[in-house]
Amino acid sequence: MAKQSIFGRIAQLTRANINSLLDQAEDPSKMLDQMVRDYTNSIAEAEEAVATTIGNLRLLEQDHAEDVAAAADWERKALAASNKADELRSSGNTVDADKFDALARVALGKQLQSEKEAKTAEPQVASQTDVVDKLKTGLTGMRSKLDQLAAKRDELNARSKTVEAQTKVADAVQSIDILDPTSEISRFEDKVRREEAKMLGRQELAASSLDAQFESLDDLGEQTEVDARLAALKLGALDK
Repeated sequence: MAKQSIFGRIAQLTRANINSLLDQAEDPSKMLDQMVRDYTNSIAEAEEAVATTIGNLRLLEQDHAEDVAAAADWERKALAASNKADELRSSGNTVDADKFDALARVALGKQLQSEKEAKTAEPQVASQTDVVDKLKTGLTGMRSKLDQLAAKRDELNARSKTVEAQTKVADAVQSIDILDPTSEISRFEDKVRREEAKMLGRQELAASSLDAQFESLDDLGEQTEVDARLAALKLGALDK
């Protein structure tokens, strides 16, 4: 993965506005699930690319350190050869002194070459260090965004389940509304009331029949009294 594409992917994902994306989604829950999967995969890809970039930086740093160490080593060798040449020359051995001076020149040439390589690598090390720092920051942002997505998904799923449960309860309550005149309970209540009314009618009818019987007994008593008085009247007339 190229450096530019890594930066582009990280910038795109870390700038993503979750709420704006959810407003445009037909099914926010499914979209969040997909976004979590996409973010997870993208983070894994970015981590691999960043790891490679860090590895390249560490190689550059190792090469630079080796060049710096080599320059210091060649400087030490050049100084040793120069000192030896001075020692030999002071003792009159100019031939060997010239050989050690020649060695000192070779060592100084190696030192210059190593210093040049180290200096050339320094801007690359600085540039790569800046890239790695930015990539690490971007990855941190991506991981934070992933945590936000996961939390938002869990929140919406929990709210969705709560609404679903509340809807089921409301439907259940509505289906057993005892105030509904068409409900089974209302029909049963009407049936009981009709049976109660019928029983009241029977009781009233029975009471009316009994009253009639007592009234007939009263009429019979009155007729008997009339007959007795009539007989008495007749008997009195005969006595006269």
